[in-house]
Amino acid sequence: MLRKTSLLATALVMMGTVLTAPIAAATVTGKDVTNAVGKRGVTWRPCKEEPSVECATLKVPVDWSKPNGPTIGLALARRKAEDSAARIGSLLTNPGGPGNSGVDGILRPTGFSEEIQRRFDIVGYDPRGVARSGSVTCSASVYNQMPYPVMKSQADFDKWVAFDKKLRADCRKRTGPVYDHLDSKNVARDMDAIRAALGDEKLTSYGVSYGTLAQQMYAELFPNRIRAMVLDSNMDHSLNVKAFQVTEAATVQDSFEEFIAWCERDTGCALHGRDIRALWKKVVAKAERGELVWPGGDDKVSAHNLLWLAVIMNEAPDWHLEAQVLLALDGGPVPDDMPGPPGNGPVSGKWAELPTAILCEDWNLGLRDYKEYAAVMRASNAVAPDVRYNPMPMGDMPICQGHPVTNPQHRLRYKGSAPLLVGTSKHDPDTPYRWSANVARQLGPKATLLTYEGWGHGVYGMTECTTKAMDGYLISLTVPKRGTTCPAEEPEPKS
Repeated sequence: MLRKTSLLATALVMMGTVLTAPIAAATVTGKDVTNAVGKRGVTWRPCKEEPSVECATLKVPVDWSKPNGPTIGLALARRKAEDSAARIGSLLTNPGGPGNSGVDGILRPTGFSEEIQRRFDIVGYDPRGVARSGSVTCSASVYNQMPYPVMKSQADFDKWVAFDKKLRADCRKRTGPVYDHLDSKNVARDMDAIRAALGDEKLTSYGVSYGTLAQQMYAELFPNRIRAMVLDSNMDHSLNVKAFQVTEAATVQDSFEEFIAWCERDTGCALHGRDIRALWKKVVAKAERGELVWPGGDDKVSAHNLLWLAVIMNEAPDWHLEAQVLLALDGGPVPDDMPGPPGNGPVSGKWAELPTAILCEDWNLGLRDYKEYAAVMRASNAVAPDVRYNPMPMGDMPICQGHPVTNPQHRLRYKGSAPLLVGTSKHDPDTPYRWSANVARQLGPKATLLTYEGWGHGVYGMTECTTKAMDGYLISLTVPKRGTTCPAEEPEPKS
């Protein structure tokens, strides 16, 4: 998935992206609605933030079942192929989150190899409900009333249910009608309209983390319009709420254990020779007592937010800094590159974003009562004795209580002929290895699983092996042999 911060203050509120009237252009009719919408086209201009990149806005229906109704403007950004003679087409990138901006991913260096940059126009977009594409916007005054994310009683559960009704009403009012149409099936339809607007007969796409869910929905809805699709570090949309939370807890525990194992074998680890489990337990207990102050500042960190460390610092991973941070939390020296406090807190200003609403429409995380919540928490704690649970989905779950689910969980159905490439690492703190392996099985014989034997989230660019395999597929449609793995490479200190 997933987000490094799930709720952000924003100044990008209702920036003209949601339109209350239909487009004045020709009426869209017929079954092939996405193609027709896309073929209306877009106008590319140099981006204000980075003139070497082109930006555009594609108007699509708020509700795809009403193609001639109100529209929303999808923000697009494009880096054109560096060698027009060798150009293959467009590569549409799907950002993670939910809540990450694909436009921002193009405004800065993309991270794709030189050969990909030479052969493809690399295109990013802000999905509906994100950033410049009608961000899910709420009143900060309402958002800041959010209860503590970990429930301890039925009274806490009831408090959350009441708050969710208030928050949902406020966010829907501030965001507009698109609030009811945020799920990944709608994003998949947007993707097809973007494909048509780019002039590509078939889609070539790369998606990572939560972005893979929109790709999976695209494979179901438009199976014959795929040229190539890389699904990197996948969501598994077949899981019920308990399986979702338990597998998330297990994978972040696995990454924490891999960090400990590295520290035991690497004398460069700041905690080499220390009992890391005991130190971690001590720091968590201090946070539970409300006594943990973040080194280098005066911010207190809750136990729930502290757990983000086990996720964020294992995503790259950045084990050298992780060890230094844990040492600082125990009274040791504060590193020069000490990150800010983890997790989420109150937002300042007038507005807050709530990309969690997207997750709530894609995933039925509803619970009957506190008893069921406690059972999910116990099962998560059982598989994660050190980190207890993954704070991202566990913290989001209370927000989703009572939220309408428009794209509920189901097993994937892919009937296309194009081969698909599914990539993952064995030790991913965000999207478990088993998720990608299960997605590859669900997609069927046309899907190939590429496994990086190492660590981290998002395997494109992780090593030469993973990048070369994905590049070969995107460029020449050469699919790795089944069972292909890439060897682990020990993480180096980040500069």
